[in-house]
Amino acid sequence: MLTVLFFARLKDQLGTDSFSLSLNEPTNVANLKKLLIAQNSEWQKPLSSANLLCAVNHEIVDETQIIVETDEVAFFPPVTGG
Repeated sequence: MLTVLFFARLKDQLGTDSFSLSLNEPTNVANLKKLLIAQNSEWQKPLSSANLLCAVNHEIVDETQIIVETDEVAFFPPVTGG
């Protein structure tokens, strides 16, 4: 099972901090977002945010990154420090 994690404001917007999904074949992050939105149409706006960041196995990636069922994918809004 693919593990999808949601952090910070995104976790509150989606109403969950994680989601498990079975993948039949490798896909990319952009398609994963589409699969997640298909599971819950209310997730479309938060997951479509232009500044949403994604990490696969703890490394920041873009939407073309290929993912497989054993990966851990995390989505989170940009963070600031100071």
